[in-house]
Amino acid sequence: MTPALQGHFDDYASFHRTAGNQACHYVGIPFIVFAIVALLERVPLVSVSGWSTTLAEIAILGATLFYLRLDVPLAAMMLVAFAVFDVAGRGVPATIAWGLFVVGWAFQFIGHYVYEKRAPAFYKNLAHLLVGPLWILAKGVGRA
Repeated sequence: MTPALQGHFDDYASFHRTAGNQACHYVGIPFIVFAIVALLERVPLVSVSGWSTTLAEIAILGATLFYLRLDVPLAAMMLVAFAVFDVAGRGVPATIAWGLFVVGWAFQFIGHYVYEKRAPAFYKNLAHLLVGPLWILAKGVGRA
């Protein structure tokens, strides 16, 4: 793990100390990320010779490049998760995706204001909007 990622994780973890807040994030963050990917799938960008791309793939590329600078193995795992969300998100109705987005954010705010009694980390540092999903993945695979 790079020093930069360790710094991000240390800062992020300081906003997520209680078990209740962490549990809310384990549910809420995947809901939010999946919903964003599913919604961005609806924005076509390029179609050439039967191959097409959407805004979802561009967002995934950007996030993956950010993650690659922090930790290559975690970035590769996150790319796999993004790919699964990308494929699965294509068939999800927009109303379901928006519902997951709202429910995911509700979990985040419940975690912070009911359990943690502290504002979300991204209020301090917007990079934490990208750090959160990587932190959840890293905790899941024992690397956080």
